[in-house]
Amino acid sequence: MAKDLSQLRTEIDALDQQLLSLLNQRAGLANEVGEIKRVEGSAVFRPDREAQVISGLQSRNPGPLKAQGIAAIWREVMSACRALEAAQRVAYLGPAGTFSEQAALQYFGASIERMPCSSLDEVFRATAAGSAEFGVVPVENSTEGVISRSLDLFLTTPLQLVGQTSLLVRHNLLRLNDSLDDIEAVYAHPQALAQCQNWLTTYLPNAERRAAASNAEGARLAATNPAWAGIASERAGSEFGLHIVKHAIQDDAFNRTRFVVVCLPGTLPPPAPTGNDCISLIVSVPNRPGAVHDLLVPLKKHGVSMTRFESRPARSGQWEYYFYIDLQGHTSQDHVAAALQELQSICAFYKLLGNYPVGE
Repeated sequence: MAKDLSQLRTEIDALDQQLLSLLNQRAGLANEVGEIKRVEGSAVFRPDREAQVISGLQSRNPGPLKAQGIAAIWREVMSACRALEAAQRVAYLGPAGTFSEQAALQYFGASIERMPCSSLDEVFRATAAGSAEFGVVPVENSTEGVISRSLDLFLTTPLQLVGQTSLLVRHNLLRLNDSLDDIEAVYAHPQALAQCQNWLTTYLPNAERRAAASNAEGARLAATNPAWAGIASERAGSEFGLHIVKHAIQDDAFNRTRFVVVCLPGTLPPPAPTGNDCISLIVSVPNRPGAVHDLLVPLKKHGVSMTRFESRPARSGQWEYYFYIDLQGHTSQDHVAAALQELQSICAFYKLLGNYPVGE
């Protein structure tokens, strides 16, 4: 005999109570782990360990939960347990409702101490000064390419990269009035304006496009004038009491932004290999014929795959460049270590930014 709705709900309520009891047992064990870590002086947050836990659960999942759902659930469980040991202070480009905040929550879980900053420079400063334990910054977008300011700051910062997360970005047109009529100006971060330029040209050709420090700041400004609109997330719309006039106005339906997590050296121990790791470098070579080609030779020789190669001016006035390179692998692997050693020997400048799990 099939169960009715009331019976199913009763069983779900009973299971929820069991889950709560088990989660509290897990939290108790996490507290004991925290006590041992405090005595040893070990880091509370171990992203490589958490990635292995989630991967192991996904591989042993009997169903019907999907892998993405398991990752989201356990990330929040581990975040809540971590907060019992010590809440992580995380800096990101604010105010509330930015995609950077969303990326921080996606990576760390909701149980963090949030530190919204007014600029990317401030995120780097707060993290380098120890005001925040971690910073979350965007590095590239699938439509518009690299975030130049982040790359420039990596060159001079003492911070290291310890993780990354990728966010599917949905840009929405937000406004006090639920209408496209009489919009005089649209506020957003320059990257968002660029990612929505075709839509804006088609539907709001006469509206002035004005740059804001962040999309959430653009939404905040839109909330001050009925003739203004902002481009931002649904979360920002809720934060500032705006209507979503149009959903998903980005030109690329699969628009994604990659964010990296940064911290001071020594905040985390070197991560163990997970089997899906990234090495980030900044290098430069003497300005001579074939110099860039020579950079690639050690990688090909030792079978190391390169996943990103970007250049930025050295600002020396000599037409010199720094190259930002991402490689697959872990520095503990013999072929990777050999490639890096040979690469370093031919570079005029060499900086290892970090070796970290790729994650999602």
